[in-house]
Amino acid sequence: MSDLHNGAPVEQGPETMTLPFVWSLDRSSDVGRALLAATRRLKETGSDSPQLDSAILMAHVLGVSKGWLYAHPNRQLTPDEIAGFEELVRRRMRQEPVAYLVGFKPFYGLDITVDRRVLIPRPETEILVDRVLEHVQRRVRDGVVPVVADVGAGSGAIAVALAVNVPGLIVYATDISEDALAVAAQNVWRYGVGDQVRLVPGNLLDAIPEPVDIIVANLPYVASPDLANLAPQIRDYEPGLALDGGPDGLEVFRLFFAALGEPRGRQVLRPGGQVFLEIGWNQGDAVRSMAQIAFPGAEVSLLVDYAGLDRIVLVST
Repeated sequence: MSDLHNGAPVEQGPETMTLPFVWSLDRSSDVGRALLAATRRLKETGSDSPQLDSAILMAHVLGVSKGWLYAHPNRQLTPDEIAGFEELVRRRMRQEPVAYLVGFKPFYGLDITVDRRVLIPRPETEILVDRVLEHVQRRVRDGVVPVVADVGAGSGAIAVALAVNVPGLIVYATDISEDALAVAAQNVWRYGVGDQVRLVPGNLLDAIPEPVDIIVANLPYVASPDLANLAPQIRDYEPGLALDGGPDGLEVFRLFFAALGEPRGRQVLRPGGQVFLEIGWNQGDAVRSMAQIAFPGAEVSLLVDYAGLDRIVLVST
């Protein structure tokens, strides 16, 4: 590995090779030189988007946009700014996700607050929001504002995105983790949807206080044996509770459909309601079979993601 001074790599001696993440900037660095040095170092330590990572971290430290950085490459950095940027880059070198470093993740046009208590929202989940919104807005055009339950809400990204896009929509956001709901509360407050999004702690359907028209859920679906093979920034930092779907990745889906099959579960989803579930790319057939058993006669569809892979199970009762 190499240390960086004045934006140029310098060979390390044997005594520094035991420190895998030693990295610093020359104290006279400007924006352009710091970005170049950080990009080079993050590339060496395995980032798949080193230039973007560097820009996001620098923009966060300076409180500016990424575009501003490229328009002002000669802007001199203060000692405090250099120290702050160095610390974030070193943490990113240890594979800590950029979203946790800056405290938010862009999702559906919103900046969703995240930290290590919650899963980082993925682009695939925006497809889930798209599909739910299509059904919600269709009902609104028919003169009915449906009630939605977001089961396993985590950061509240789905619930908040739905509420922001449909004024007056009521969403019950449930999660077994009170830590996760504490993060969701920040996002509800941030976007001023406290009258719409009701945060309720509980497992699966237990906390939903009234019948709803739509259930949306992004449940844990990674098979337990596969957790060790996830990318380090996922495996080592994101909450296992939000990832671990049991031995085959389907255990939480089984519990979910079992709950829907119980007397109280039958009362949670109103007649003619829909269920939207995000799934793993290879779980479509298995989850569809569960849905067909739980809802005989219902229409069960598989919807694909941007890569053409199965990503959503839609149950229309």
